[in-house]
Amino acid sequence: MSTKAASSNDDTRRRTERAAEPGAEAGRGPEATPPEPDFTAELLALNERAAKVLGGGVMTRMEELIGTSFSLINPEAVQRAFRAFQLDLMTDPRRMAEAQAALWRDSFALWHKVIEGQRKGHFEPVVTPPPSDRRFKDKAWHEEPGFAYLQQTYLLLANWLTQMVEQASDLDPATRRRLKFFTRQYVSAMSPSNFPLTNPEVLRRAEATQGRSLLHGLENFLADLERGDGHLQINMTDADAFGLGKNLALSPGKVIFKNDLIELIQYSPSTDVVHERPLLIVPAWINKFYILDLQPRNSFVKYAVAQGFTVFLMSWRNPNKQLAHKRFEDYLTDGPLAALDAIEQHIGVREVSLLNYCIGGILASVGLARMAALGDDRIKSSTFLVTMFDFTDPGEIGVFVDAENLDAMEEHTQATGFLESRHMATMFQLLRENDLIWSFFVNNYLLGKDPQPFDLLYWNADATRLPATMLSDYVRAFYLGNALARPNTFEVLGTKIDTRLIETPAYALATVEDHIAPWRSCYPVTQQFKGPVRFVLAGSGHIAGVMNPPAGRPKYGYWTNDDRSQADPDAWLQAAEHNEGSWWPDWSAWLASHSGPMVAARDPAKGKLAILGDAPGEYVKERPDDGPNAS
Repeated sequence: MSTKAASSNDDTRRRTERAAEPGAEAGRGPEATPPEPDFTAELLALNERAAKVLGGGVMTRMEELIGTSFSLINPEAVQRAFRAFQLDLMTDPRRMAEAQAALWRDSFALWHKVIEGQRKGHFEPVVTPPPSDRRFKDKAWHEEPGFAYLQQTYLLLANWLTQMVEQASDLDPATRRRLKFFTRQYVSAMSPSNFPLTNPEVLRRAEATQGRSLLHGLENFLADLERGDGHLQINMTDADAFGLGKNLALSPGKVIFKNDLIELIQYSPSTDVVHERPLLIVPAWINKFYILDLQPRNSFVKYAVAQGFTVFLMSWRNPNKQLAHKRFEDYLTDGPLAALDAIEQHIGVREVSLLNYCIGGILASVGLARMAALGDDRIKSSTFLVTMFDFTDPGEIGVFVDAENLDAMEEHTQATGFLESRHMATMFQLLRENDLIWSFFVNNYLLGKDPQPFDLLYWNADATRLPATMLSDYVRAFYLGNALARPNTFEVLGTKIDTRLIETPAYALATVEDHIAPWRSCYPVTQQFKGPVRFVLAGSGHIAGVMNPPAGRPKYGYWTNDDRSQADPDAWLQAAEHNEGSWWPDWSAWLASHSGPMVAARDPAKGKLAILGDAPGEYVKERPDDGPNAS
């Protein structure tokens, strides 16, 4: 219920109670009842605000965006995919006729079920949505004949269209992937749950609040449009409920080093003794590091410190236009290589373990291959979290990343100096559109509710930019060139990269439902590295499967199988053992075996380098500013 609607109901209840009191009289004394909110006045005020938003700078900005804005979605490529689908259907009219006949049969069966349900007072569905589909949880979708028929018709048509696309035969892999992806986006957008007049929960709430839920939904819509400066930037959480150093990124530590790209944090120990070899965490720079240090109950950093590891972490800078020239190899030299030198200077230890997240793992694997070629043996173990090693099948992200899209992206970023954070945010949202777009569209705009506080979604909205040159290097080398799976095709700092030279023991974690780094594209590390690799497959996805602490009741288990001779990931999984609970203790035991003897705990303030500030540092606090002159 919206704040205004709740206030209105409370006012009505108090007015009724006061009317029963002796001598109570409207408009007199402290007991006077405030007047009922004027619906017309609210509507006029909202209309005035809408006129200012849509008639002023935001509308102008929207027109500019529609006409000239770069988008990761290539409309011409989408049109080509659907034209290819149409041609495929035309070449096999029999298949189209059979599909049409099947749709008619299912439609008649549904109509029969509806009539039978009205007679029996119980409706049996023809199509059952999967348990993970939360769009139709309201009981009216299953109990009221009209809404039940609407829901079933939608699911029937959605399944029919999806199957037609799946059965298309004469399509190349890229076209098929694009066709399937955008068909799903269309099907998701057309759900009756996304429209006010066909969503029973929206109708009930509008009636109960006398229409104020819809007014508040429009207020939310206008606020998101203003906040996005012409882009509809859907608010997913109560941003005021969180703050770095307030209830997020609370692990104590000190910033001991910084350069143009990173601040290096050493975390304070929580044990009297620690393993001799420190742990350096290389997070992704597409998002901010504090996914690893959200709140104490789910902080990976806190857990690692408590296991007796001296933890260092690189906090990447949110790059501005002045850093547009930074290359992928600059991220290596100014990132892990600079951090290794700083750690040795600060605590006098040369041998280090790495832990790398997503794109941080790609950077680390390039660094390890180069170090192996040069005989540099400082890294004694390396952990890779949801890191792809073979980009032959990059999953649905491949829809956005191809040579044609890259040319357009490079043209755009040459002018801006970076790729704005909203583009990456939109891409990730479209990978899970019902959870990350349409559920909030319904909640915020149709139901007129404010989003609830959620630390993970706060972090998700705290997006980062990507510098132009690095982004071009990265996409060309890995998404287009598949450099990790093709030895000696990519050169960094004068060295050809060959992951087959890496003898460093590795722990590689993938997640079974990952939409960003498909686990089968992570598995090839078992075949590429020369050294021992422990591959672990966790439940859930790219974030939830990783951030699954052992404290409390871990939601997801994990699979293990020490046989790395199997090149087929599905064969590996078939023979794997499922383990209940969090993968964190399994990793901790593995890392301990590669971290040397125990020594006295290290106080960050007692190292050789000067302390530059407290954790979480300053770089992580830089908010996204998508303007062309962001600084």
